[in-house]
Amino acid sequence: MTDPAPRPTTIAWFHCFAGIAGDMALGSLIDAGADVDELRALLGRIALDGWELVTEPVLRGGIAATAAIVRTRDPAGRRTHADIVELVGAAGLPDRVTERALGTFGALAEVEGALHGRPAAEVHFHEVGGHDAIIDVVGTAAALELLGVDVVTASSVATGTGTVRTAHGVLPNPPPAVTRLLRGIPAYGRETPVELTTPTGAALLATLASGFGPMPAMRVTSTGFGAGGAELPELPNCTQVVIGTTPVDPEAVGPGQPVLTLEANLDDATGEQLGHALEVLLAAGAHDAWITPVLMKKGRPGHVLSVLADPGAAGRLRRLVTDLTGSFGVRATAGERWPAARSMHEVDVEGLRIAIKAAGHRAKAEFADVVAAAEALGRPTHEVASLAEEAWRRARAGEPGPGADAPGGQGTPTSS
Repeated sequence: MTDPAPRPTTIAWFHCFAGIAGDMALGSLIDAGADVDELRALLGRIALDGWELVTEPVLRGGIAATAAIVRTRDPAGRRTHADIVELVGAAGLPDRVTERALGTFGALAEVEGALHGRPAAEVHFHEVGGHDAIIDVVGTAAALELLGVDVVTASSVATGTGTVRTAHGVLPNPPPAVTRLLRGIPAYGRETPVELTTPTGAALLATLASGFGPMPAMRVTSTGFGAGGAELPELPNCTQVVIGTTPVDPEAVGPGQPVLTLEANLDDATGEQLGHALEVLLAAGAHDAWITPVLMKKGRPGHVLSVLADPGAAGRLRRLVTDLTGSFGVRATAGERWPAARSMHEVDVEGLRIAIKAAGHRAKAEFADVVAAAEALGRPTHEVASLAEEAWRRARAGEPGPGADAPGGQGTPTSS
């Protein structure tokens, strides 16, 4: 039987030359080929009544685009962040859809909380708490999944000028929530008195995009345009998305798991800050994180913080890197990994249980358990680890291990 062909990484690049909003992002993905019936079926899992997703072909500045319109009987649209977390979390959506959607609403809650001086969990959403915004955000995450998108990137982001009317009153354009969400993202203003980039659109980019700049190298498979609400005299009011795949190594064995390596160069972080950053990033879901000492410009010693991340978690981890280190920028490299399947076991060493992580023919005793057993037994850690791993090998081979009272005290397996 031949091995399956390697699977390339699928990339979505959003071209935000006229900004981005939730409905524009969703419309562009539908225009690029996301199946509307499958999309409605996924969205139908959310416990929301009184909405309908309609798509219409329109022209914006002479460009054919898709308008994604959510018709709703939800006039208030006032929900807390906790309400939305419960709604989306209980919908039984694919894991990556749930993570991307909740990450977006989490970014919105953090910003709204900072602006209004209250904890994120207690934030009351106004415009972004309604049925239409929920469908736009979850729909965008679901459309990305239907298109098999592993990595999201974007161009620099256009914003408008003047003022906009919101639930909080008349605000400057771009609104404060948008400027906060665009922190660390390349953006520029157009002399257009329209809210080109909305908080929902900015939150989608801040959460999902792992990098910003020109269209990355890819083999283009489809493209689409998502329409804004009205025609603009000076430019096409739409967001473009380009879907494509990266080349793969023909020598690779089997499809790999898509990953992103996030990196930041640091020359002013203390050892304590770096150690704390590693702990927080690993606890937040990074596959791995590490520090590499480097010599930087002008002979200054520095460090490179590297984080191996699932593409769906890259936006959240990127913001953590910035918050934890004060770095002015984070770069990303797309790749794949082939992690070995592993399993957990327990063995008994002189009456003490030690966890074993096994992969194929290799086994490694969990060091925290080894240290505790070594202290209790008065033995060196390397000796206890060796006894535990030997007990696992004996159990795997079906050999009986010596009992607790036997010379050498190698112990027996307790589970496998």
